[in-house]
Amino acid sequence: MNVDFEKKLTIPMEVKKMFPLDEEMRLTIENRRKQIKKIISGQDDRLLLIIGPCSADNEDSVLDYISRLREIQEKVKEKIMIVPRVFTNKPRTTGDGYKGLLHQPDPEEKPDLFKGIIATREMHMKVVKENGFVSADEMLYPENYRYLDDLLGYTTVGARSVENQQHRLTASGVEIPVGMKNPTGGDLSVMMNAIHAAQHKHSFLYRGWAVHSYGNPYAHAVLRGFTNNRGRSVPNYHYEDVKNVIELYASSGLENPAIVIDTNHANSGKDPFEQPRIVDEVLNFRKSHDDIKKLVKGFLIESYIEDGAQKIGEGIYGKSITDACLGWPKTEKLIMEVAEY
Repeated sequence: MNVDFEKKLTIPMEVKKMFPLDEEMRLTIENRRKQIKKIISGQDDRLLLIIGPCSADNEDSVLDYISRLREIQEKVKEKIMIVPRVFTNKPRTTGDGYKGLLHQPDPEEKPDLFKGIIATREMHMKVVKENGFVSADEMLYPENYRYLDDLLGYTTVGARSVENQQHRLTASGVEIPVGMKNPTGGDLSVMMNAIHAAQHKHSFLYRGWAVHSYGNPYAHAVLRGFTNNRGRSVPNYHYEDVKNVIELYASSGLENPAIVIDTNHANSGKDPFEQPRIVDEVLNFRKSHDDIKKLVKGFLIESYIEDGAQKIGEGIYGKSITDACLGWPKTEKLIMEVAEY
């Protein structure tokens, strides 16, 4: 192979021994996982808000942001369950640019994957221990999921990964809800096939082992918009788009039909300030249609302390270095408005 083998990384079991969970953390994770599953399966009619920075690039500011979510969670707990979005690896369309905390614990230094694994686990642990939340991350690298499988409450398979066999099969062995995004080209059959694959049993190769999965009944759809053949963003969160997915579910025989709306990416044209309007539109037609209310379980929202985005090295505390985000004052207002529906 045309690569340099730098060093063999510590296996997940050893990392977990280095950074173990205590009993209180285990109970918090178990309890909040159960709540998320009940929302996805329809046993709990609260809305999920999976909300946080585009990429979790700085531990101090991310945990500061999540402490703010903790304060507002208590106010809205009857209507909303908040799951902090702590995405520690960042897919890149061309392969260029910052690839997330896993690659670069310090965005201004060279990649260090061992330090990245440690930083990622420590951050997710602090979300649980210091704030009583269980977080969401993206399953960008299926083999790395084992470093976090005892910590996370929710995970997504992204638009560029959803057709990949290893992502689908790994999702079938995951014990938490997995949101399968529609692909960047918008073909919903790809997303539905991914959900089908994830909900069924499989035998496959994983981290050098022959493994057998049991199927994940909580795999579900995430609508994030798409890019047409002219390179333009096309949203798919509107009433007719959601009705279309409901019809696809009805003919699929899949368990726990559920839809989560991603309010950024192609749905907003990467304009984070469109997110409140998108949430408002969806909640309005959700309120008026029982079938939509039954299936639309919540939203993925990109939010941070400061509005917008910055370049690496600018040093503005709590401002995204990848996609632009909604700042905290607008986020707080949005969450309270959602709780009033």
